[in-house]
Amino acid sequence: MLETEKIKLRALEPEDIDILYHCENDATLWSRSCTLTPYSRFELKQYILSSKDIYETKQMRFVVELKQEAKAVGMIDLYDFDPYHKRAAAGIIIKKEYQNKGLASEALSLLCDYAFLFMKLHQLYAFIPANNEPSKRLFLRAGFKEKGLLHDWLQTVDGYEDVLIVSLIADLSDN
Repeated sequence: MLETEKIKLRALEPEDIDILYHCENDATLWSRSCTLTPYSRFELKQYILSSKDIYETKQMRFVVELKQEAKAVGMIDLYDFDPYHKRAAAGIIIKKEYQNKGLASEALSLLCDYAFLFMKLHQLYAFIPANNEPSKRLFLRAGFKEKGLLHDWLQTVDGYEDVLIVSLIADLSDN
């Protein structure tokens, strides 16, 4: 359920410290993730070692790995998990040198299948900065629908930026 011919989604391992460090400390992404300071390798190592169940932490992070090379190229998350309402937010980051190769689409498709078929979630949603065209295309191609716009939601170095809300409702009619 968590792999295609090209990629697989897998749990974080201690060896993933480099990609986690790279992604979490990319200052160009901080305004999108509401992060204000960098993380140390020690903090990230503790995070990996203490990763717990989604019901406890309300989040689950997967590494996106190229199967042939066994190389981590990104991460995809379920976060703000709400077991009562059966929904979670989705977020993805693929390293720049691996973007525009269809990997994000494959990873998002796998995540949706996992969330809807295995976890039995009813809804996934995402918050996308309004000027992030690649991310908008990714989620809309995956079947997510535009649900709203949050004006001046993210503070950036250039002022404030709007955020698009998209969601996907499970279609389990075929199951």
